[in-house]
Amino acid sequence: MSQNKIIALVGMCGTGKSVVCDLFCEKGFNKIYFGQVTMDELKARGLQKNEQNERMVREELRRVHGPAAFAKLLLPSIEKAQDEGDTILDGLYSWSEYKCLKEHFGDRLIVAAVITNRPIRYERLTTREIRPLTNEEALSRDLAEIEKLEKGGPIAMADYFILNNGDVESLCAQVDEFLSNI
Repeated sequence: MSQNKIIALVGMCGTGKSVVCDLFCEKGFNKIYFGQVTMDELKARGLQKNEQNERMVREELRRVHGPAAFAKLLLPSIEKAQDEGDTILDGLYSWSEYKCLKEHFGDRLIVAAVITNRPIRYERLTTREIRPLTNEEALSRDLAEIEKLEKGGPIAMADYFILNNGDVESLCAQVDEFLSNI
């Protein structure tokens, strides 16, 4: 059995999970992006990338494949990546996905929640280059993810928390500290 690390990043939209993920990749981690399942499905259907279509696809995939859909669909890719080296999972969403991965990987799965104060998150979301959201869209997404996608559970049960209210240098220091503790 591989001793390579599997770290799942969780957090609300706009907390900086992608930035944290990039920091792990710079340190040699393999990356599995949960959102890629949604992006691939949008492309296959010829749908535009926007909040409404992304939400519709996420929710439909979970209706079709069950609440742990993304974990189940990505399990072979996660196993392969983990066999090859330390792996970062970008965007574990739901409680069901968390339970599926915990059941499969046990203590080898380490969950890190990236958290940011909501006003800071919403400001970042309005100015980000890729898929910016208005404050209204951000709130709507937050509510949908909490109510329909069970997003709060994995955040609450995270093994570690990375606070991202500051600059990138501060975030890098926290990632380094996290890695030294695991």
